[in-house]
Amino acid sequence: MRKLLHLSDLHFGRVDNSLVEPMVTMAQSLAPDLVVVSGDFTQRARRTQFRAARIFLDRLPMPRLVVPGNHDIPLWDVVRRFASPLGRYRRYITDDLAPFYHDEEMAVLGINTARSLTRKYGRINALQIAHAGEVFAGITSGVTKVVVTHHPFDLPPGSHSHLVGRAAMAMQGLAAAGVDLILSGHLHLQHTGLTTKRYRIKGYSALVAQTGTTISTRGRGEANSFNFITIEREAISIASHLWSPEQRQFLANPVARFVRSAEGWRPA
Repeated sequence: MRKLLHLSDLHFGRVDNSLVEPMVTMAQSLAPDLVVVSGDFTQRARRTQFRAARIFLDRLPMPRLVVPGNHDIPLWDVVRRFASPLGRYRRYITDDLAPFYHDEEMAVLGINTARSLTRKYGRINALQIAHAGEVFAGITSGVTKVVVTHHPFDLPPGSHSHLVGRAAMAMQGLAAAGVDLILSGHLHLQHTGLTTKRYRIKGYSALVAQTGTTISTRGRGEANSFNFITIEREAISIASHLWSPEQRQFLANPVARFVRSAEGWRPA
């Protein structure tokens, strides 16, 4: 069994400071095998914001796997946006834009979907999907395969945009690679579901899990949140935790549990 902590959309520069210590304490108490942060470390990709994000990141348990978001690319600094879009992210967070973690039970690959040519939408390309196929091809059967992106492959009810660009093409490749779980953020909304609702790929059903903004003030009407995911060989459980202002702590929602079947993943 493996435990994975999924945070997203920290947005340093717009952080609710009252949530920082409770989140760090919660992360340490949950003792995850891996911490994942699916992008948007900063609000405007400024040095001070990246420095603050780095301090927060260093307080989370190791190991950690992170990817950038669209807010980690400068918006108003046009020269930097196109000449070195992720320069500060590489300096302060990580130089690895395709991070990979694996052990005996899970293999987790980060894919960068942030692009300088678009303000907020993301894209994924054929080279990135080919790389994912190569990486996962070497993974032992039975190991749960996880992909992390900032921009989502699915949308919660009521959302009609912001799906990652070239999602249909990418999903075909992820299906061929046998990916089991896709983690993302961007929308600042919680959502857990199956790929079969949007993508019709014979014999393939994977899980998608999005979390809201974990510690920022940009909640868009939804409480700050994170996901705590338990991975077993034949089952995955996803527990979203939402911030309660009254109790001043993150509280767990009922667990969504899924099991592996001949046609892929399905609700337990």
